[in-house]
Amino acid sequence: MADKKTDNLQSINASGAKRGRITAHDMPRGMTLLTIKRKGAFSLGVKTDRGILDVKAASVFFGKNVPTVIDDVIKDGDQGLTALVRSVLKSSAPGKLFLDESKIELGPCVVNPEKLLLMGFNYRKHAIEYNTPIPDYPVFFSKFNNSLAGHKSVIKLPTHVASNFDYEVELVAVMGKTAYMVSVEEALSFVFGYCIGNDLSARDLQFKTSQFLPGKTPDGFAPVGPYLVTADQIPDPGNLKLECYVNGERRQSGNTSDMIFSVADLISHASQIMTLKPGDMLFTGTPEGVIVGMPPEKRVWLKTGDEVVSVIEKLGELRFSLA
Repeated sequence: MADKKTDNLQSINASGAKRGRITAHDMPRGMTLLTIKRKGAFSLGVKTDRGILDVKAASVFFGKNVPTVIDDVIKDGDQGLTALVRSVLKSSAPGKLFLDESKIELGPCVVNPEKLLLMGFNYRKHAIEYNTPIPDYPVFFSKFNNSLAGHKSVIKLPTHVASNFDYEVELVAVMGKTAYMVSVEEALSFVFGYCIGNDLSARDLQFKTSQFLPGKTPDGFAPVGPYLVTADQIPDPGNLKLECYVNGERRQSGNTSDMIFSVADLISHASQIMTLKPGDMLFTGTPEGVIVGMPPEKRVWLKTGDEVVSVIEKLGELRFSLA
């Protein structure tokens, strides 16, 4: 029987790798990762039964050279991280290596992706409420890194240029290795992990032109986290419950099974057009219940002081407020 403290760290299977494919040999398994933010600097944390392991502090204490920021884990693989975490959990390591999650500030669960690729109208019920035809090809658009925000962030609304602010809870797939022209069948093997995202939108900016970009890219409009859960813990991303709450009221409730294009479909489609890189984040669309899908007389847009909570099965709860 496995040590209780290491239940969430599955054994590594040193199997061979196919072209570009991430494998158990180089990918952390059974881990829930996050980004610790201290005075504007980011470092890696691992969620454990004893609290959040401060990987940088643990690497110094045990004299181990392992990745200490999440982007390096994604790009370079395990590099001894799993072994270090197991050693710490089995040892009588000092409590200072573990942090109280409720008392630390978190950054985006991925700090510096090359691309934020998003998908519109990817849930059947959302397309219907929006009164738009079911797409026969993925509706891709983008955001930039300035839009990233972390769990419990306070996001400032650009009220000087917009007023129709909306929420969109989304499952986000984070790429683990370079993917170009991959098939649907192999696409999920390129995923490092999954997290919660919210595609905040300024609808009045979004619909000023045929391009979504102005309404999607304000600072902080892509909060993600709190965790990046390794892909082995989410064997079926096509069957996850997801919800969004505003000030405690449930606004969205759906399941990823309502997706028109699966996660694998989206990765394969995107990889035919562009090279997907480690750390790239693929937002996979939102279920029904967004404000813009309501009759005009029932739309109550997000405003300063609102709190938005996004929940996805097995991935936790992403919370942020608006200022």
